[in-house]
Amino acid sequence: MGPNLSWRRVAFLVGLAVVYTAAGKLGLRLGLVNPSASPVWAPTGIALAAFIVVGNDAWPAIFGGALLYNLTTAGSLGTSLAIASGNTLEAFAGAYLVRRWAGGIHAFEQGGDVVRFAALGGIAATAISPTVGVTSLAAGGFAPWSDYFNIWVTWWLGDAAGALIVAPPLILWTDRRRVLWTWRRLAEAAALFVSLTVLGSLAFGPLGGPSLGFLCIPLLIWAALRFGPRVAATAAAVLAAIAVAQVMDTLASLPKVQANTQLLLLQTFMAVTSVTILVLAAVSLERRRGERRLRALATTDPLTGLANYRLFVAELQTEIKRAQRTSRGFALVFFDLDGLKQINDQHGHMAGNEALCRLAESIRSTCREIDTPARFGGDEFAIVLPEADEVEALGVAQRVRARLGEDATTPTLSTSVGVALYPRDGDTIESLIGTADRALYGMKQARP
Repeated sequence: MGPNLSWRRVAFLVGLAVVYTAAGKLGLRLGLVNPSASPVWAPTGIALAAFIVVGNDAWPAIFGGALLYNLTTAGSLGTSLAIASGNTLEAFAGAYLVRRWAGGIHAFEQGGDVVRFAALGGIAATAISPTVGVTSLAAGGFAPWSDYFNIWVTWWLGDAAGALIVAPPLILWTDRRRVLWTWRRLAEAAALFVSLTVLGSLAFGPLGGPSLGFLCIPLLIWAALRFGPRVAATAAAVLAAIAVAQVMDTLASLPKVQANTQLLLLQTFMAVTSVTILVLAAVSLERRRGERRLRALATTDPLTGLANYRLFVAELQTEIKRAQRTSRGFALVFFDLDGLKQINDQHGHMAGNEALCRLAESIRSTCREIDTPARFGGDEFAIVLPEADEVEALGVAQRVRARLGEDATTPTLSTSVGVALYPRDGDTIESLIGTADRALYGMKQARP
């Protein structure tokens, strides 16, 4: 297994180096103020994502790719080595800061982490490469010192935009959690990206221009609120690519300095838009998680994890309506943990809570998917068994008691059981609960 893993890692690093080099060569075609400084720079996002996802082992691919595209573009071996070192150090520093203070690979799950990702990985760390690169170019005679600031700003903003636009979707799509979408959901996503492509082409094309890019923001908001950070980051990156492609014909007629300025403004607009949409998507995701937690708290017993009394009653109401509609009854099984007070007195209340959880686990492991196990209250539990008769209900009760008997944990536990059938023992919630409760206490009192 070791050799296979190492070969896979080598293959990944080679592939990363190829992609990084190709992105660098493509970006340097827009080196308008200097052959080594581009306002559109995707390699920074690729490198930052690689260091965050893979770890520091990604450095040979980044260093080698940067050295290769610089050697084949401009400068000398010395300046290429310096630039490659700066690019690698920039990605390393950005990844370290993001992992340390912005959640690492989970940076886009909370609004605060997105802001910290942007500030640390997208703005602060990206100052390293231009500082090292422009200084080496100026010292080597490949850039005049008088243009130092202009080249540095172009380099820095290009790197920052690359980190803020390209890195997020790459990081988010490495998450292996499966997303199961319905056909309707897939159709909505397709409509989103088709609309984004059409509107982006019009807004940034000859009929529009960069100043109309804001028209695409509602579509990005749609992506953030409906699909979450992964699709929102992808939509922002797709729109950025469309924007750059569409403005190239317009910029070709402008002087190089002016064209460079327009590209910087466009990249800044897209970077700010990307961060804003990612914050919105993260906040929306936090809100949905909070709603799920609140729903769970409202319907789940916090100690045992079973359904609470509210959900239990709701399920009983649902089963009564279903049984009335289909003429197929159901069973209700009650359990009472014997001797809970003695357990609390002799072993402490923590042992009592543990005993309740042991009974709950025995009940949960016995249930079918369609059953509803619940904590009725105190030391009483219940199971709603759809389309079950008395024999099946008593079988479930026997299996629960058997599991408790097999549990070697002390103190040993036992439980009393009561069963009620719909409609034989009642046609209301109160009558069913009353019948099951009386049967349970009948068993408890019959014991010696």
